[in-house]
Amino acid sequence: MRVAVCVKRVPAPGATIVLAADGRSIDARMLSFTTSPHEECAVEEAIRLVEKHGGSSTVLTVGQPESEEQLRYAMSLGVDKAVLVPTDGSEWDAQATAAALTATIRFLEEGGQVFDLILFGNESADAGNYQVGIRLARTLGRPVVTGIKAIEIADEAAVVRRATSGGSEIYRLPLPAVVAVKEGINLPRYPTMPGRLRSKKAEIVRSEPDVRPGGLEMLRFLNPPQQASQTLILGRGPEAAPAVVDLFFEMGLL
Repeated sequence: MRVAVCVKRVPAPGATIVLAADGRSIDARMLSFTTSPHEECAVEEAIRLVEKHGGSSTVLTVGQPESEEQLRYAMSLGVDKAVLVPTDGSEWDAQATAAALTATIRFLEEGGQVFDLILFGNESADAGNYQVGIRLARTLGRPVVTGIKAIEIADEAAVVRRATSGGSEIYRLPLPAVVAVKEGINLPRYPTMPGRLRSKKAEIVRSEPDVRPGGLEMLRFLNPPQQASQTLILGRGPEAAPAVVDLFFEMGLL
């Protein structure tokens, strides 16, 4: 089977995020980056499915050239191929990201070699908007389920399980399909030294679909309104005590 998995380069958990001077982008000079935790599990699941059923796996990302780091890491774990949709470093919204991934997958599927399964993390660790996988599935006309904690392939279908407060829900999706997985579906492996060496030499395909970036703009007051403040002198020395007590009563503290 052919499995694709889409990932995103995000700041490492626990990092202090500092805005750049433009008020819209992140000052990344002191940041380290990684793959979103849900997507790490999606990568692991793609590798396991190919190990069990045969075939090949492909990792894709939309991001700046530095995102090759996350693609090579996925390949060091066992993913076969990697595709980068390069950007200029600006933040793309879910609509533009989904459009770029959709165009790239259509290009990779030319000739009839369709991906049986396209995996996403349930949401990215930075934006957390839950939209990209659903938008892609809708555009490609494929069934999609999110929040998945188990996947089995049987009889040309994906049988997936989603945990609920009262137990679990089971879905049967005819292939090809799109599935967004949650952290905990598996325990991601660590790369081996041979895997790291192979990933350094591996070719990363670049795809540049005709998609315009989009994103939210931060609105700011050019001249923030000044808030008026008043200072009330309650008294001086011991004679101010009754006024302080009255103020505490008014504030509900006594």
